[in-house]
Amino acid sequence: MSAGSSQGSARRGRPGYDQELLVRRAVEVFIRRGYDATSVGDLAAELGLSKSAIYHHVPSKEHLLSLALDDALEGLEAVIADATREPRDVSAYARLRGAVRQSVLVLVDKLPSVTLLLRVRGNGEVEISALARRRRIDEQLAGLVRDAVSEGTLRNDIAPDLISRLLFGTVNSLTEWYRPDGEVDAATLADAVVELAFDGLTVPRG
Repeated sequence: MSAGSSQGSARRGRPGYDQELLVRRAVEVFIRRGYDATSVGDLAAELGLSKSAIYHHVPSKEHLLSLALDDALEGLEAVIADATREPRDVSAYARLRGAVRQSVLVLVDKLPSVTLLLRVRGNGEVEISALARRRRIDEQLAGLVRDAVSEGTLRNDIAPDLISRLLFGTVNSLTEWYRPDGEVDAATLADAVVELAFDGLTVPRG
């Protein structure tokens, strides 16, 4: 079953534990223990449920993974869709800058599921499908970088693909240290990433 599959559609929850909460808690366990190392029995013990209660909500552990990865991917895909829908009189630089900022906001909003997405390695159909979607996102972001270089608003002495990897590598690295309950809120973090990145990439004027 691939990420985004409709197999095992959402089931009616039991009082106190609906599917959304189950997925959220499962993601926490997958991040801490590792997805491959976590069985449905492990999940049941961690969540204080029986295995049958978990299967009441989802048909398999893989479906839990699919739902979690969809949550992250759909948020990131929406960022790309917004950037590419901007009117053509909006510069590629402005669209790229907006995409970087929105990517940070999505990462913060969906921090656990994005963290899990960045840890998948292609072990199984769900992960392979998720990685293919992530590559498409990366390719579209790299396209925005190339467009900005072509229009002369980003420096051209660094390969566009390298710029893209550095930019979004910086965004992805936030999963390793950012905590939503810390002193820096999402908007401040997004502004700081954008200003730091683009102050160093903008073509000097003079």
